[in-house]
Amino acid sequence: MGKLIVSLSPHAHGTDSVERNMYGVIIALIPALLVSFWFFGIGSAIVCATSVVACVVFEWAITKFILKREQNTVTDGSAILTGLLLGFNLPSNLPIWIIIIGALVAIGIGKMTFGGLGANLFNPALVGRCFLLVSFPAQMTSWPVAGQLGAYTDATTGATPLSVMKDAIKSGDASLLNQLPDSVSLLLGNAGTSGAGCLGEVCALALLAGLAFMLWKKIITWHIPVSIIGTVFVLSGLLHMCDAVYADPFTVIFSGGLMLGAIFMATDYVTSPMNNRGQLIYGVSIGLLTVVIRNWGAYPEGMSFAILIMNAFTPLINTYVKPKRFGEVVKK
Repeated sequence: MGKLIVSLSPHAHGTDSVERNMYGVIIALIPALLVSFWFFGIGSAIVCATSVVACVVFEWAITKFILKREQNTVTDGSAILTGLLLGFNLPSNLPIWIIIIGALVAIGIGKMTFGGLGANLFNPALVGRCFLLVSFPAQMTSWPVAGQLGAYTDATTGATPLSVMKDAIKSGDASLLNQLPDSVSLLLGNAGTSGAGCLGEVCALALLAGLAFMLWKKIITWHIPVSIIGTVFVLSGLLHMCDAVYADPFTVIFSGGLMLGAIFMATDYVTSPMNNRGQLIYGVSIGLLTVVIRNWGAYPEGMSFAILIMNAFTPLINTYVKPKRFGEVVKK
């Protein structure tokens, strides 16, 4: 017979659980997933399905055969969510074997090496994505044109809006920015002649719909996504006013993986600060790093690296903004 543990009052009961929150985020990703199917067709389905299945299988296998735990965590939704987010960070024509390697790194190194859900220091999907970006740069930067795909492995490719912005900055030629789609096209979904980028960044409106759902269900708070997007918007606006070679702030925030990262990846419970003040510091720092890397770094996109860098600072931020214990005497 098990022991009954009785703790001191007051007792608070809530409906929150790991499963509820994980599957809630998955539901919030459905609009962006459907949009990716619309623009990329079979390529999107293959990439997402491969990523999800591989992440679930690797988590089950590592838990059962390496960690040898009786209770397996594949049903809590975290592996499915990692697979979806990893797939959202990949081009729609990426070979299946590369996707499987990314899933192994995301689950095996990014998550289970630290002990599993709740113990990982870095966002697992971003660990997998950055590993693939460094290991397979050619395949990871070949961007199919949304809405103009041929076969899965024979897609028409083009330069992404972020690549165009980077070329304009490097050359000092502001006229290159005329190649960019307008802000409305980026918001609703770019089906033009430029490369659309990763699966999850093709339509900002679908990602904002997911944000609205998660705020409504109180899965996340506004502090991280708003502070990231707001910081990038303000800094990009200042740069644009100083020099026309920098794109306008609306184009910047609707381009690349900014919305995807700010809404779905930087808000990861485990790797982000615990309280609101820490989340604001975290979000502003990610926004600042993203602007710096995008404009002056080696890669056109800086969101993934910015989030991983700030993941490492999360324990320090939690220590800095730790609230006073109840009853603690405050020194004058």
